[in-house]
Amino acid sequence: MSTDFTPILEQAIQSLLREGKDPSIALVKSRLSQPVPMPLIISALQRWKKSGKVPKIEVVTSEKSAEEKIEALEGQVKALTARLEALEQRLITSNKN
Repeated sequence: MSTDFTPILEQAIQSLLREGKDPSIALVKSRLSQPVPMPLIISALQRWKKSGKVPKIEVVTSEKSAEEKIEALEGQVKALTARLEALEQRLITSNKN
């Protein structure tokens, strides 16, 4: 799965140029319609200054495999079980007093 930030960055830079402003990191960031990671803003602006156009900027997120998801869930179950046991022990101890 990937998120393409190119149109958002392009729109911000073009907006600044129409106003006669020199695009900077802070100005571009202030014009974005949605959050974009700072390293992507910096990279896009540097490459725009060299070539005059915004390069394709996208973030590819890898999905966890079923095995990794199961492992994470098993860890959560183990942690919750330990907490439940501790709470039960505290309840038993407090009822004896």
